[in-house]
Amino acid sequence: AQAILAHSDLQAPLLRRHLADRQQLAMPRSACMLLAASAALYGVSCFVAPSAPSTPLTGRTGSAASALELRQAAGAAPSSSAAWSPLALGVALGLLAAVVGGRPALAADLENGESIFQGNCTACHAGGNNSIVAEKKLKKEALEKYLTGGYNVEAITYQVTNGKGSMPAFGERLGPDDIEDVANWVFQQATKW
Repeated sequence: AQAILAHSDLQAPLLRRHLADRQQLAMPRSACMLLAASAALYGVSCFVAPSAPSTPLTGRTGSAASALELRQAAGAAPSSSAAWSPLALGVALGLLAAVVGGRPALAADLENGESIFQGNCTACHAGGNNSIVAEKKLKKEALEKYLTGGYNVEAITYQVTNGKGSMPAFGERLGPDDIEDVANWVFQQATKW
């Protein structure tokens, strides 16, 4: 029983830190959602708000006046734009539902990425260097030159997952989230080495 309590005492700070990290992510996410909803509602008002009916102006001259007189003589009312278009309202509500109901992109855990890097990559890539092929470092310039796909997170993720040349594939050793974290860490670290 004491071992379980000791284990739970060790887990408590990790759990508190995890919850604090989630709260830090939740605040910007909720602010983004509020901003997106506000922008969507403003956009909706531009497309579906009822417009004021057109009233003929007196004192018109020229072809516009004669066209208006012809329409009135034929019994047709002056044309006006449709108010509350059901199609525009449906499109706006659909876009709003997609924005609000969409899964938010989760930020990469750079701390976890650094930990994964130190545990799996530093044997060959300590300090952003390459102990096997010296010119293929993890610095931005070398990644731009040698990495298939260029200097971006997707290309780094692909290389870590599948390996290349003397670099082993980590796709079966690491989970997708860990690979994503280490790729993001290498990407942001490449300008600092």
